[in-house]
Amino acid sequence: MTRQGAQEESDNMLIDEPQLPQRAQIAALPDEFNPSYLKLYYSKLFPHSDLYRWMSYGNDGKHPGCDSSYLGRREFSYTLDNDIFVRYNTFNSAAELENSIKEKCPLKIDIGPIYNLNPANRNAYAGDNVLTPVERELIFDIDMTDYDDVRYCCSGADVCLDCWPLMTVAIKVIDTSLRDDFGFRHILWVYSGRRGVHCWVCDRKARWLTNEQRAAVADYFRVYKGNENSNKKVTLMGQVLHPFLARSYTEVLKEYFETKLLTSQNILSSEERYEKILDMIPDQSIASELRAKWQDGRRSSSAKEDINIVRWEQLKQLLQRHKAQGVRRCVEEIVFTFTYPRLDMEVSKHMNHLLKAPFCVHPKTGRVCVPIDPNNCEEFDPTTVPTLTQLLEELNREGFRSDVEGEWNKTSLGNAIKLFRSSFLQPLLKSCKEEMESSYNAKLQQSKNLLSW
Repeated sequence: MTRQGAQEESDNMLIDEPQLPQRAQIAALPDEFNPSYLKLYYSKLFPHSDLYRWMSYGNDGKHPGCDSSYLGRREFSYTLDNDIFVRYNTFNSAAELENSIKEKCPLKIDIGPIYNLNPANRNAYAGDNVLTPVERELIFDIDMTDYDDVRYCCSGADVCLDCWPLMTVAIKVIDTSLRDDFGFRHILWVYSGRRGVHCWVCDRKARWLTNEQRAAVADYFRVYKGNENSNKKVTLMGQVLHPFLARSYTEVLKEYFETKLLTSQNILSSEERYEKILDMIPDQSIASELRAKWQDGRRSSSAKEDINIVRWEQLKQLLQRHKAQGVRRCVEEIVFTFTYPRLDMEVSKHMNHLLKAPFCVHPKTGRVCVPIDPNNCEEFDPTTVPTLTQLLEELNREGFRSDVEGEWNKTSLGNAIKLFRSSFLQPLLKSCKEEMESSYNAKLQQSKNLLSW
């Protein structure tokens, strides 16, 4: 990749107004992605002001307690055509940010940390002025490719509605824990545009976590510790499950495994697949008994019942009546292996990791990286997420209005932007303003106390 330095943007930069393509032109577009039409997307639909307001966290110059250098120390990274990677872009205003995006038309926008100094001037620093990240959202990256050993419908970058429940499970488990166990409130879940989900934890106390503290939070969620050569990838320790794991199992994992994934993935339908399960059972006599029963094709129920369900019930009956705890716990370990969230731990542990901004268009699928409502994540369907081509068709159908603000409201992107604002951005900014006011008043009171003394 080619790495270029950041280039300064002018507040009064003129951006050529892109022309709306004709219907015949749109009909000729590929179903997924055409980079030549990103200019129109960034001009008419991308929520620049929302991105600026989010990244400013209330430091918009409207309050005397604002940090005027705040946004200017945040790194934005662009991936341009021909794999040109431009890091350390910084902006001091909403206009600078918007004009830069419209001019450069990046295929992808990544967001980095806030540094102690302006990263665009990093080459000018010397001595003790070492560029250091000082603030960053706590982030999580969950990719479907990490589940390839437990899904049989797809592999690699491919995703379908049979395996997508794995992402639903991840959202439910992680989101509940972040709120209930850690007390975070301002959490944004975003579809990656292709095969996974991203999580942004934006509370002030999350943004100020050190790398060591971030690693501790990530390790709290670590259960999946095996590799592709391990027969047993999950080991649940202790006499009883940790309360977080017990809650995840009873409220989410067990239900999704038994009612969705067991049958949709045909986990016990063939010898090759059920042998992976039998290899996880520590008692060889039980494994041998089940193997003999399944190889002989003997079934204790009607032939109309799904073979996966029948075999799972047989396995549970044999394991759960065993006296040894390690054998009984095996049922839970199997469920955890096939359903529990698999995080990219390194992404969460380090402040300087880049993560793709919401509302980017994925260059492989053409789908927009839209927010996901964690309270209704089971209703999210990645196959219906709007694509760049679809949005252009909708714009063409509705036509332009003289006021470009809100044109997204006439497209299928409208609900996604409304969700972003109502469930995430507005509550976040309200909290930021309250924190800023409280901090400012405390400093004023401290100054008064010093003067009176």
